[in-house]
Parts: sequence; structure tokens; C-alpha cells
Amino acid sequence: MNKTTQNRMLAAARRAAKRAYAPCSNFKVGAAVLDERDRIHSGCNVENSSPCLTVCAERNAISRAVNTGAKSVKAVLVFTDTDGLTPPCGACLQVIAEFGRNPEILLTNRKTMRRFRLKDLLPLRFS
Repeated sequence: MNKTTQNRMLAAARRAAKRAYAPCSNFKVGAAVLDERDRIHSGCNVENSSPCLTVCAERNAISRAVNTGAKSVKAVLVFTDTDGLTPPCGACLQVIAEFGRNPEILLTNRKTMRRFRLKDLLPLRFS
């Protein structure tokens, strides 16, 4: 992925994080997904007082991509305004696996960015 695309994804994820609905945890997450046509789709986490009904930013971004006709995911960027990096949860990793064979996953915060591949974070995906 080139630097311009990476910067566009980061900007989209940061904007999304600002819109997150996190009244219970105040833990705001933004995600950006790069689809097979190099379009960027963003999403934020949406909490619910019933934790099982909370939807993560990554899944919201993928749902948005699918809603616009995307068929696959080339990369996912996850942004949190925290000191540490926050990887996608297991449910999000499995959804990412549904739409990409081994997409790049970028984890970033206000200080740093690390690159992974899906197989690094979910070595035994269900298929």
C-alpha cells in the first residue's frame, strides 16, 4: 500500500473514531477498510448497554463496504486514541477473513503504527 492511501485510511479512521458511540467504556475506535477497487470505507464502534449488542468499528466499516458493492478487503486500519495498539477482536478477525484471504492489518494510535497480515493475528481462521 502506498503512503497516500495509508494516510487517507488513517484520516478516515480518525474521523470515524470521533463519531464513535461509547457511553459505557468511552473507548472510541475508528476503522477504515480498503476494498478491491481501492475505495476506503470507514466505521466506528457503537456500544449498547447490553454488551453483546455492541458492534466494533471494523465490522461496521466492512458492512459499509459491502453495502456499497465491495466484494473483498485488501487492508484494514484500526485507530484508537490510546497509548497502546488495539488489535481487532476475534469476531472482527473472522469477519475480515470472510472478505479477504490475507489482508494487511494496520494498527495505529496517536504515536505509532504496526503492520500485520491477517494470518499473523488469526492463524487458524474458520472457513
